[in-house]
Amino acid sequence: MNSNQIQGIRRRAILWLAAGLWASQIAAGAEDELAAGVFRQRCATCHEASNIPRVPTLATLRQMSSRAILRALESGSMRSQGLELGRSERSAVANWLGTKIAVVTSADTLANRCQAPGPDVGPGRGPRANASSWGFWGADILNSRFQSAAAAGLTAQDVPKLKLKWAFGLPDSTSLRSQPSVYQGRLFAAAQDGTVFALDAASGCTHWAMQLAGSVRSGTSVAVVNGRVLLFVGDSTAIVYAIDATNGVVAWQTRADDHPAAGITGTPVHYEGRLYVPVSSSEEGRAIIPGYACCTFRGSLMALDAATGKVRWKTHTIAETPQPRPPTKRGSKVIGPSGAAVWTAPTIDAARRTVYIATGDNYSDPPTATSDAVMAISMDSGKVLWSKQFTAGDAYNSSCPLPDKVNCPDSDGPDHDFAAPAILATLKSGKRALLLPQKSGMLHAVDPDRQGHLLWQARLGDGGVHGGIQWGAASGEERVYVALSDSRFTRERRPGTNNIVQTFDPTKGGGMFAFRTDNGERLWHTPSPGCGDRSPCSPAQAAPVSAMAGAVFSGSVDGHLRAYSTTTGKILWDFDTARTFPTVNSLAARGGSMDASGPIISGGIVYVMSGYGQWGGMPGNVLLSFSVDGK
Repeated sequence: MNSNQIQGIRRRAILWLAAGLWASQIAAGAEDELAAGVFRQRCATCHEASNIPRVPTLATLRQMSSRAILRALESGSMRSQGLELGRSERSAVANWLGTKIAVVTSADTLANRCQAPGPDVGPGRGPRANASSWGFWGADILNSRFQSAAAAGLTAQDVPKLKLKWAFGLPDSTSLRSQPSVYQGRLFAAAQDGTVFALDAASGCTHWAMQLAGSVRSGTSVAVVNGRVLLFVGDSTAIVYAIDATNGVVAWQTRADDHPAAGITGTPVHYEGRLYVPVSSSEEGRAIIPGYACCTFRGSLMALDAATGKVRWKTHTIAETPQPRPPTKRGSKVIGPSGAAVWTAPTIDAARRTVYIATGDNYSDPPTATSDAVMAISMDSGKVLWSKQFTAGDAYNSSCPLPDKVNCPDSDGPDHDFAAPAILATLKSGKRALLLPQKSGMLHAVDPDRQGHLLWQARLGDGGVHGGIQWGAASGEERVYVALSDSRFTRERRPGTNNIVQTFDPTKGGGMFAFRTDNGERLWHTPSPGCGDRSPCSPAQAAPVSAMAGAVFSGSVDGHLRAYSTTTGKILWDFDTARTFPTVNSLAARGGSMDASGPIISGGIVYVMSGYGQWGGMPGNVLLSFSVDGK
């Protein structure tokens, strides 16, 4: 940027201030006219608009630290936009927007470092070598999100007695996406800023902490590989890490995709020496940029050697390579087909040596037959065995809700992709079913042994961009438990401006459901208790649910974690997480909305991440644990 451009930005910033449009924002941060001008020119179109999915509002950015914003611009989801700015501009914008914090993650200076290092983690070793675990995103390779009574260490009668055991503050975070895992008495958790912690599962003290290159979007998973316990996690730059669970040393790292917008959102799954990695991207959001030629990313599933990180195979969800297409009816450039990202953890069918993935929508035209679909892929070769689509013609990107729809595909689909993984369930008859929760508001059951033949369908809600079933269901004891999102918004014009203020509709969304797995019969439905006096608030239940014998847990955007009876749907326990907590690591922490990360149940303790500032939700940065004795 030359001096004339800088002077022009300064003049525009002064004019904006004179008009009163930015006075409140400037007062909230450093009085830096240059930074305000850069933000207004480069960023405000997206972040001031309140109706763009997947884009944090200015209010949410104000609650992030300068460090986190700079990280997003240089190595996170905004890195392509950040490359268009100079280093000084990136720093100025980050300092102007964010708060100043000091983050210390060195193991030598941790406030709550465990007094004794403890035994190595490994097969037959560790502080509680025979303790139960939750080592996968879905609790097991079937993605059931169900714990047996022995593994849970709790009964339904215990659930109403749950009390807060300890709280842990996650540094530099406002939206917690990563779900923890538990193995041999240790809990592995990742903060939004890329810090990964190994905590004592019982006390919350810290064994080690380390930093990834990008922010963390995937959950963590644990597996024994050649006698060594490894922790697997993916970041926003599409790097997959294998970390020694004993000391936090990186064993290997592999970039899953070279596309500049690629990232890992779904949690990698290990099975028999291979790591199956789903690949997604943020390119859908980049379509809001005028002149951006959308889009070139294709989702994929890859198999890595779990010991070395070497790629064994990689299968794209769209076989055709994207190429220039005729422009949209609005005259925008088009590259396609694209999209069909894999946002979810893969599901392992050991009997048929098959991996199942659920795919997202297309980002651009032409729509493909493998978007909004379930795909069966050979574990050995990566060959696509079969696929079944549930919503055809769903090409959609983040420009579609905008008034000018600048890069919206002509198809302008409903955004009914799959954000939840398939669950592989065995029916009473001995036959099997793949259970598929979709953002359309539908729950599907298909026969994996007959190439996805439809068994039954059940409708829970209306579906939509923020609607339907978002992140996951749970299944056990011949039932499937599902929470409904279906969040809705009210929109009002800000007085004296053209800006639209979007807030959650506190009367729409939420509810828990139970169905039979064999025929889809609804067994019960419990509506959301509602938001009460909390405002802004949404009763939507977007987070994945988790179940055990007798109880199913669901986190809500309203900040409540609730447990329901699996037989009647009655609410057994309700804890409001939207408050501040004293923490075992002495870091200021607050709970908020719960969205992408679900509760986990292990060894008599329930753990949950609380805080999700996207979509107007309540930001937060706390990991909570609950037990019957609260000690």
